Amino acid sequence: MRLTQGTFSFLPDLTDDQIKKQIEYAISQNWAINIEHTEDPHPRNNYWELWGLPLFDVSDSATVMYEINSCRSQHSDVYIKVNAFDNTRGVESCVLSFIINRPASEPGFELVRTEDVGRNQKYCFRSYATASPEGSRY
Repeated sequence: MRLTQGTFSFLPDLTDDQIKKQIEYAISQNWAINIEHTEDPHPRNNYWELWGLPLFDVSDSATVMYEINSCRSQHSDVYIKVNAFDNTRGVESCVLSFIINRPASEPGFELVRTEDVGRNQKYCFRSYATASPEGSRY
């Protein structure tokens, strides 16, 4: 199963040159950039681990690529994504987000059914990866 979250999620993985072009576009728009990683890719998991500090006022894509490669070297077998934020309206709005690294195996999700009041059924889904302890999921 292939996780499909963010921009370009239905395309093949981006090459480093393609990632660099997206970074250059974000920089040309004066967007702040950050890099995040996680072992739990559940779509409602909005709180991925932040890699370093957000990159405000960065003027060179090489700086961002350096941080991406540093994150990849430390977290090579988890999900890593790049986010770009536009603050022109006075709030930080995420305007670009795409996955740049995936684990070798993506186990997918399971559908979980629970009983509720009055014989109602509730459904949710859970990542198979979360069945393992944190730090050993992939």
